[in-house]
Amino acid sequence: MRSVNIGSLKNQLSAYLRQVRNGEEIVIRDRNVPVARIVPISVPEEGDYAAEEAYLIATGQMKPAREEFDLKEFRKLPRPSVSKRAVEEAIAWAKGER
Repeated sequence: MRSVNIGSLKNQLSAYLRQVRNGEEIVIRDRNVPVARIVPISVPEEGDYAAEEAYLIATGQMKPAREEFDLKEFRKLPRPSVSKRAVEEAIAWAKGER
């Protein structure tokens, strides 16, 4: 694990990020007092949904759920009904038949 003061980090950010990409952790110091840490994000393997979710949250592409999903409660919700005519109109619109 490397350690760097803010001034050096600002001047050589690309070099430090390259080190992080290679798996190193960087501790950031403000006047020699540790204040933060830069750690590499591992890209999840296909099918590892928990790791993929953690990756998306860490990269800011997704927000964590506020509560656990309950499939039984979800199935109790009323299903929307769409008329056959509305479906046909939507298909025609999507095909460009306006």
